[in-house]
Amino acid sequence: MPAAYSENVTFRVSVRDAPTDYVLRLHRPGYSSLQELESERIWTRALKETGVAVPDSLKTQQGGHYALVDIPGAGEQRYAGMTTWHEGTPLSDYLQSHSDGAERERIFRRFGEIAATFHNQSTRWTPPTGFSRRRLGAGELLGEAPFWGRFWEHPALTVAQQEWLLHARDEARTALGAYGEKPGNFSLIHADFTPDNIIYDGEHLAIIDFDDAGYGWHVYDIASVLIECRDARDIEALQAALLEGYLARRPLAQRDIDMLPTFLLIRGMAIIGWYLQRPEHAHDSEFEKVKDWVLEASGFNRS
Repeated sequence: MPAAYSENVTFRVSVRDAPTDYVLRLHRPGYSSLQELESERIWTRALKETGVAVPDSLKTQQGGHYALVDIPGAGEQRYAGMTTWHEGTPLSDYLQSHSDGAERERIFRRFGEIAATFHNQSTRWTPPTGFSRRRLGAGELLGEAPFWGRFWEHPALTVAQQEWLLHARDEARTALGAYGEKPGNFSLIHADFTPDNIIYDGEHLAIIDFDDAGYGWHVYDIASVLIECRDARDIEALQAALLEGYLARRPLAQRDIDMLPTFLLIRGMAIIGWYLQRPEHAHDSEFEKVKDWVLEASGFNRS
């Protein structure tokens, strides 16, 4: 049985007498090219040299990291790749079952340090020739064809809500234009720092799933984890702890911090777009929560 089944199909693989288990991932067709997938491996290898815990990649017999395989019964081909397995609990599960405020803040402070390490590495690093990952700039997030879908067209939105989100999109796009893309705020990012992609083993944090990694704003990375905790009773303390950890490793100007609400809203819009592209999740209760939060955060008047 798969260990996870979303865009990709992921299996946990145990090998007798091996020092670790492994992850076998069948990547979704058409999402990333082979060049982009190999570039992901190049970046994770470079990140590992900074001391952060990320998966190690296994090579194929041909020397690359991926093999194109036929999927029986599906009439499709997918790239298969393997990495080492990280023992532990997804941070999302831990947060749901643990209420110790000091420990939750300690974890978020540590995550802030890790996020800063990511951004320090990517701003100082020169990728090798042939390196290729997607851009997640204003056009890709808020253009006419956003990477994660035309969120304002979701059928669960009323006409008034759709029109309002178009207005909110335009305001956010203006804010991004004024904020700008600079080496200090825009470089390679993970782009999906959800608590599901942060593995906690009781002491350390490991970061997995670089499927969405690309060139984007650093504050978007911060927003991608905080939006998942938006309803937590201690969200303000968690955000403060995350920023404290981040600032211990990398500076943030007040202007960067002031952009966090905008990036939280942009991330929320992207999640709505994700649901639009996946009608099989139409009745997911989480969608309604995100939709309502985005409308409220963008100032939509229900009356």
